[in-house]
Amino acid sequence: MSKHPLKRLNEHNRKRGANFTKNNPSFETVFWEEYPDLIQARKREIQIKKWRRDKKDKLIRRYSQGLETKM
Repeated sequence: MSKHPLKRLNEHNRKRGANFTKNNPSFETVFWEEYPDLIQARKREIQIKKWRRDKKDKLIRRYSQGLETKM
């Protein structure tokens, strides 16, 4: 698995990685945060994955504008 978000997204869309990515349609980046190291990034990812769908949707709406310029 790649540590770089764009490479990781590409791996998911080529159906590489976890079974979830192999059995689901294409993925797109809807939210992006940067962290100084992989440990902190993984902790945040786990935190967000535990949230209810409505809270995730609110986060996406709040930060998705301007995402293209960060990538």
